[in-house]
Amino acid sequence: MSRLRLLTAGESHGPALTAILEGMPHGLALDEAAINRDLKRRQGGYGRGGRMKIESDAIEILGGIRGGQTLGSPIAMVVRNADFASWAELMDPWKPPIEGKTLTRPRPGHADLAGAIKLGLHDARDVLERSSARSTAVRVAAGAICKALLQACGIELFAHVTRIGEVVAPVLERADAADFARIEASEVRCADDVTSAQMIAAIQAAQHDGDSLGGVVEVIATGAPPGLGSHVEWDRRLDGRIALSMMSIQAMKGVEIGLGFESAAKRGSFVHDPILREENRFIRPTNHAGGIEGGNTNGEPVVVRVAMKPIPTLARPLPSVDLTTKLPFDAQKERTDSCAVPAASVVAEAALAFVLADALLEKTGGDSLTEVLRNLGAYRDAVAHY
Repeated sequence: MSRLRLLTAGESHGPALTAILEGMPHGLALDEAAINRDLKRRQGGYGRGGRMKIESDAIEILGGIRGGQTLGSPIAMVVRNADFASWAELMDPWKPPIEGKTLTRPRPGHADLAGAIKLGLHDARDVLERSSARSTAVRVAAGAICKALLQACGIELFAHVTRIGEVVAPVLERADAADFARIEASEVRCADDVTSAQMIAAIQAAQHDGDSLGGVVEVIATGAPPGLGSHVEWDRRLDGRIALSMMSIQAMKGVEIGLGFESAAKRGSFVHDPILREENRFIRPTNHAGGIEGGNTNGEPVVVRVAMKPIPTLARPLPSVDLTTKLPFDAQKERTDSCAVPAASVVAEAALAFVLADALLEKTGGDSLTEVLRNLGAYRDAVAHY
């Protein structure tokens, strides 16, 4: 059974986004500034559109935290939408839709058409509002809480951009403090300064053409002990759970762990990581498995990459067909980003944090952080003497 549950609600242009995170142990110290820092990181990145100039995301806690510590009860949180002021009449929960304000021209690449057909609608606004990536704000807030738990248990996460369009960054072999600093300072969250400049130039070229760019982000978690996850059932395998979490992020079209798709082109002798024994412990000279074997962590860093398609809403819209008249039109345009890959890396970081925190609590049990740390310490000792 999963230990953590996350439920979110709210519309892109509604009054707020809300979330309930259930399963956090009692006594975990949280830093409001750290949560808000992650929310700000999600808002940033070169290529973001006008919406992020309106919003100033900050967490508001409605329950589950007292005196800066978790209570062990569900954590209820809110991120307000400043843009709601401009949409209050259209998004009023009780008034009927405003005549002439319907969204009848679905945008290629969005959920508009499929969602409208699914629900039998001729106004795709109900679909757009909930399918929007704006909902990732509260996923990042919940992920920040999960990261606090992981950090208390000696597990650290970071995310960076490895590709935007055709620009690919050099492989980041062993990240250090200098790399982390460059990632956070980069407008595209890339550890290589030369590549960062090339990525920005590619985004500018797409903007000039009224187009958009996608890319690839990599998330790495260090310090996870072996044995998180399970090999005994398909829906308990950690790699499967990671893939679900990553692919649930809007605009993601592919995920890989370790070598991923590259392993399909290599022989097994070049893919699998040898097992060695050194100083009374097991070690791996390589990490092609990305830290997961057979559905379990193996003690090596967990390495996950996810591919994001270009943002579908374009400054120069693609052809579409009106839901009501069935006549051809250019797709209806909403405010949009030209590239949201840097922001998506922060969301992916939060998504991995949730899955790893869940798996950690499954392994350790415990109603309080004291119990979690005690049980984890005993497990780490057992692993060290295996």
